[in-house]
Amino acid sequence: MPFLVSSGLIIAIIIVVAVGVVVAAVAARRRRAEQFDQRRTVAAAHRDEAAASSRSAEQAKLAAQEQAARAERERLGAEEQAERAEQERAAAEHHQTQAREIDPDTDK
Repeated sequence: MPFLVSSGLIIAIIIVVAVGVVVAAVAARRRRAEQFDQRRTVAAAHRDEAAASSRSAEQAKLAAQEQAARAERERLGAEEQAERAEQERAAAEHHQTQAREIDPDTDK
């Protein structure tokens, strides 16, 4: 009879250990799943932040390109204005020369 009690006790211990191992395995799996979920959440937050930074950088790039285009248009406009001013100065000088040649009161 003592053999039956001890073998029953051994079986009970084996069952308790097996249940403990199963519970530990399930808990470990849940903990791992929670860690993966947390990592997914953090990764999603990083992706969102990266996308926002990318959009911001793209907007800044476009604004810089627009500003550069505006500056180029202004530069071209200033060049055209300078050319017109030079043409007007040359025309005025030409008219002064003609006026001196035509004016009977000037000494030649």
